[in-house]
Amino acid sequence: MRKSIDGLMAIIRDSFSMDPFENSVYLFCGRRGDRLKALHHEKDGFCLMYKRLDSGRFQWPRNRSEVRPLTRQEFRWLMEGLAIDQPKAIQASSARDF
Repeated sequence: MRKSIDGLMAIIRDSFSMDPFENSVYLFCGRRGDRLKALHHEKDGFCLMYKRLDSGRFQWPRNRSEVRPLTRQEFRWLMEGLAIDQPKAIQASSARDF
């Protein structure tokens, strides 16, 4: 969790081949799992946010194969200390013709 904006941008670009200037929020978690940094690019520069849980750990992917985009709901669950995958959650339905 020592990296700042430039270091996190390099990880996004070099390790994940993604564009740090996209309209996205990139999340990074420390080894202990109780701290999280978020990087977001706005029109006039980058915003770096930091969150530390008082107790517990974030339910975080542990390897690159688990890295994925999150929905707003999954992001909310993560920020609340819940698992990203909630098996009993109602999934969004697609439009169907009856």
